[in-house]
This record gives sequence, structure tokens and C-alpha cells, in this order.
Amino acid sequence: MREGRESKFLAQAMKTTDRKITSNSLPLSPLSPFSPLPLLGVHTGISGGLSRSIKEAQAKGCRTWQIFSRNPRGWLARLLTTEEIKQFRREHEKSGLSPCIIHSSYLINLAAPPGEIRVKSIAAFHDEIERGLAIGADFLVVHPGSARNTSEEEAIVNCASAISESARGQEDRMWKSSFRVLIENTAGQGYQIGRSFEQVHDIIDLRKDLPMGMCLDTAHSFAAGYDWRDESSASQVLSSLSETVGLSNVKVIHFNDSKVAFNSRVDRHWHIGRGEIGSDGLAYVINNPKLIHLPFILETPLAHPDDDIINLATARSLALRRNQVNESTP
Repeated sequence: MREGRESKFLAQAMKTTDRKITSNSLPLSPLSPFSPLPLLGVHTGISGGLSRSIKEAQAKGCRTWQIFSRNPRGWLARLLTTEEIKQFRREHEKSGLSPCIIHSSYLINLAAPPGEIRVKSIAAFHDEIERGLAIGADFLVVHPGSARNTSEEEAIVNCASAISESARGQEDRMWKSSFRVLIENTAGQGYQIGRSFEQVHDIIDLRKDLPMGMCLDTAHSFAAGYDWRDESSASQVLSSLSETVGLSNVKVIHFNDSKVAFNSRVDRHWHIGRGEIGSDGLAYVINNPKLIHLPFILETPLAHPDDDIINLATARSLALRRNQVNESTP
């Protein structure tokens, strides 16, 4: 996940957004949300209200988008007003953007052993679920957490039980809506769990009583030892994913290049096609017939207001390489 979302660059980008959203609709173009290209989007800001994220996504030509529903680096969160929720739902319905994806707070550690961090994490994740249901979000993405001070096996059980506790009282609403909790695979940095597809599967498998799934991050998986750089290697990665989590359980893709080397266990996203995975590997992912229907969210660096638009354009250009993908891939 990229950092510095509320930076001066985002503020400048949002000023540009205000100038762009001046008519009732956007022109049909390669950046239009109505393009027949894959469901591409970025993580947009909520400074100034949740609905601002929709305007930013529209201005950047997204067809889907991801947000924080609260401060990602604090335990306390302001309440969403009834009017703010209604406005978000109205703007969402008018926008045509879908699905709506929430990324949960960075502080949440569902894998933590009993203690203060676990209590705070469960309370914060419960709030994330309530907010997601209130605004009509489709997916809530969460990092499974850290196994510091415990074994990985215990951490997996802790994570699954913490999700259950967080969802308590909301289970029926979750099942009746399209809302799902998605476990994001990690780079395996430090004590992180979720670096292997097997670990992601184990967490989901322990929570069959809730609507669950996986968010596949290309940069994280590459750093964790899953090689996307060429068709042969990428095909093996998808076979492994199919045999563990199951491709039908993958609901969102975080489509990022990696700034760091293969199997480095370091989480550093980079611009599409300019990192260690490269254009060929990412083209295979976005064009794979088993994945092409999924939402692809870019979490690439935002050092300049136009970076998101440039990365989206690059991703679209990769989506035109469909003849390179073997239809027989797993």
C-alpha cells in the first residue's frame, strides 16, 4: 500500500479534479470509466469527505476504486454522519464505478496474541465492517497481521478468530449484501503472516461461516517468492494459487510493480512496467482469462499529481497485449 496519500501532491491532484468535474459526464476516451478495458482503478483520497474519492476516481478515468473509510494510521475514527453516508451512496450510484473497495487501517493486527493490540485491532476492524456496510462497499481488504511474540500457526488462528469477533452482530448483514472481507497476501516482511498462498487459504478456511475471499497483490507475492516475470513462471504461480486459495476466491487484484528484487521479503511498490516484475509479467496477469474480469487496483507511488493517470494508461496499454496470453493457462 502506498504511503503519503494526504500529501501535497494529492491536494494538488484534487484541485485539478475540481476543475475537471465541471459537466454532467466525462467524454468517452481511453481514460473513461465506460471503456471496455479491464476494471482498473486507484486508491483515492477521502480528505474533505468520502464522496471526494468518487470525484477523484472519475477524474482519473477509473472504473473501480479503493479508499480508506477512516484514518489509516490512528486508532480513533470520527463518526460518519447520516448525511455523509447518504451522499456517498448517491454519488456512488450515479458514478457507475464498481466495485467499491475499502482498505483497512494499517494499525490493525488481527494476528496479535491476547493483549491490548488485539483488543484495539478487533474494535477497529469491527468499525471498518460497520462503515463498509453503511456506505454500501463491496470489499474490505485487510493485511492478516504480524506473528511477533507468537508462532505463525497461532497467528493464523488468532487472525481468523479476530475476524469472527470483529464481525459479531453483523454476520447476517454481511451475507445478505455483497460485502466480503478479503485477506491480502503480504511480502513476508518482518513477522508478517500471509506471505504464502497456503497461509491465506488457512485463514479463509477457518472462517467459512463468513463471506471471505482474497486480495492478490502482485508486488507482495513477487517479493514473497512468486515469480510473475514471464509466462512460464506466472503460469506456475496461478497453478499454485488455484490449488490453495482457489481462483474463485480471488476477488480483487492489487496491480503493482515491485521496486525490490524477487523473493526479497520487502514491501515496496513501483510504477507499472518500471519495476522488477516488468511489463511482460504484468501483461500476463492483466490479460489472463481467469483474472481479467476482476477489479485491478493500482497502489503505485504518487510523487506527482499525474502519476496515477500515467500508471493507469500504462496498465491499459498492457491490457491490449491479449494475444500474448495462452488461453490454456490455469
